[in-house]
Amino acid sequence: MIRIKARNGRSTVAKVVDECDSVNNCPRACKNNVVDASESVWKDLGLNTDDGE
Repeated sequence: MIRIKARNGRSTVAKVVDECDSVNNCPRACKNNVVDASESVWKDLGLNTDDGE
């Protein structure tokens, strides 16, 4: 579990899960060194879920 803090002062706790091991040829063709967050994390932080990738 990690705490993520947004610049707007809000924070949330999220579970880290490795869903795509790009070093070992993940079949999903993930980009290297990318960290994604679920929609609920964005909402908890008060961020627009349409921003970013």
